[in-house]
Amino acid sequence: MTDLSKPALCVLLSMTLLLGLPACDRKQRLVEQAAAQAAMQAAIAEDAAKQAEAAFDGALAQQNWALAKAQADVLLAQYPETETAARVRKQFDAVAARAEAAREQSRTAALWSYNREPVQGGTQLSASIYAKDEVDVDGSGATPVRLIFRDHPAWGKSAYLVLQAGDFDCYGGCKVQVEVDAAAPKAMAASRPKTDEAIAMFIEDERGLWRMTRGAKLLQIRFPTRAVGSKTAVFEVGGLDRAQLPGWD
Repeated sequence: MTDLSKPALCVLLSMTLLLGLPACDRKQRLVEQAAAQAAMQAAIAEDAAKQAEAAFDGALAQQNWALAKAQADVLLAQYPETETAARVRKQFDAVAARAEAAREQSRTAALWSYNREPVQGGTQLSASIYAKDEVDVDGSGATPVRLIFRDHPAWGKSAYLVLQAGDFDCYGGCKVQVEVDAAAPKAMAASRPKTDEAIAMFIEDERGLWRMTRGAKLLQIRFPTRAVGSKTAVFEVGGLDRAQLPGWD
């Protein structure tokens, strides 16, 4: 290798530095452009997130919790790093809980059926619900059990269970055990009318049974059968529309 004099080495170093300046400038410009582009994209995302937040706030104002949760889900998935997402995220758990409660209320409300029937002397009103699970009441397999609250202009108010098979062991009167959610079971008088029109058993304290449904989620009734002993029917009563039977409360 040829030795370079000190002046020649200085010239070579200077030329190298001069040649390197444009490359540094390009790199800096690329960094600045990338930062500007990132800032622009962040601004676009923030703007879009704010529009989504407006839809979310609108659903909250209407107390449409299911829609609000859906709007929040989309916003948090598409724009997770935005300041808007941070605001919405703080409310998400409460909104999700309300949405689930509203969904459950809608589901349990749909379990009830209501009927208005013209009868002699006026109109018969009733509210009925099937047990959550079918029950084997005669050893032949599980069948539906229904709970009915009825208001008749001549017969008055009544609450009774109806079977589609088997029979109740309650012709001379009996006791049923009624349990509400986690409360201790309560014994209630019941009776099976001597009729073949329906396999029905009346709860004598119909108003007491009605009151037990207020605020309840599950109502369990353990009743005696003629073929297979005592059985339990579980009713999801939380969706009962009490206004359908005015005068009961």
